[in-house]
Amino acid sequence: MKFARLVLASAGLATLLSGAVAAQETVIGGMIFQQDQFFRGIQLGMEQSAKDGGATLLQGNSENKLEKEAELVDTFIARGAKAIVLAPLNGDASIPALERARDAGVKVVLYGTSINSDFQVADIGTSQLDIGRFTGEAAARFITETFGGKAKVALLGFRSQLQQMSDDRTNGFLEKAKAGAELDIVATQDAWLAENAVTVATDILTANPGLQVIYAANEGGTVGAVQAVRAAGLQGKVFVFGTDGSEQLAGFLLDEDNVLIATTAQQPFEMGKKATDVALAAAKGEATEKTYDIPPLALSRYDLEAVKAYAASVKQ
Repeated sequence: MKFARLVLASAGLATLLSGAVAAQETVIGGMIFQQDQFFRGIQLGMEQSAKDGGATLLQGNSENKLEKEAELVDTFIARGAKAIVLAPLNGDASIPALERARDAGVKVVLYGTSINSDFQVADIGTSQLDIGRFTGEAAARFITETFGGKAKVALLGFRSQLQQMSDDRTNGFLEKAKAGAELDIVATQDAWLAENAVTVATDILTANPGLQVIYAANEGGTVGAVQAVRAAGLQGKVFVFGTDGSEQLAGFLLDEDNVLIATTAQQPFEMGKKATDVALAAAKGEATEKTYDIPPLALSRYDLEAVKAYAASVKQ
């Protein structure tokens, strides 16, 4: 999942529902926790699945707040949802509300993040380690070809937000990058929002004049790192390897300044659709798998045609 700038919904629960729920249709509650391009993809996937399955989809945004998440779960239960699809905010703190759903006979399907329990019907997601590994493989190749196999590297993460996810992505990157190159890690900091990442990356560049590579574990960090390198006039000297996918990041890969070299994108539309497909099947009493993996997409300057195809699909 992606942690770019939060755009908080102001309408609260009033934006949750519109229109009457047809009694003959299966009702599914679908939840996101922030409004950005990634979660818009999730929503579109949910909507497509509900349309294909003849279901009513109730949608809500928890705005990254546990109390709002719990309130939405209760609202979905009250509105007769047969299943709830969400990315839980916390592996432990999200459990009580979801247990209430389970006890009410509502099927719980998780995507992106999970909980420290096993009563959920299924977990749908992308390996966070693989998200880092795909970018790490490109970094190892680039460092070998450009710097003779050795590079000074800075890491930008989001441990204060989701420690495990940030660590998995970073560790996956380091696993593959170190397998093909020798890395000198000169800085490790949190910076997940683009505007904050610009400041943090600029400070790192100033403190480490020999820095050659920045790895960012999410979209906001990647955008901020690219912007910091450009602002410092270090194109051709410092290179960025990132995480997540968007039209903007695809554009960075296609830009001639050669700052962003590679990133790894998730497939939010496929994730949202699969999660809702599973929820519909579970609501009908059909057998489902416990886990479903949605593979990430490696995007890099080594295959610009794939980047162009990705950019076109995102725009569409």
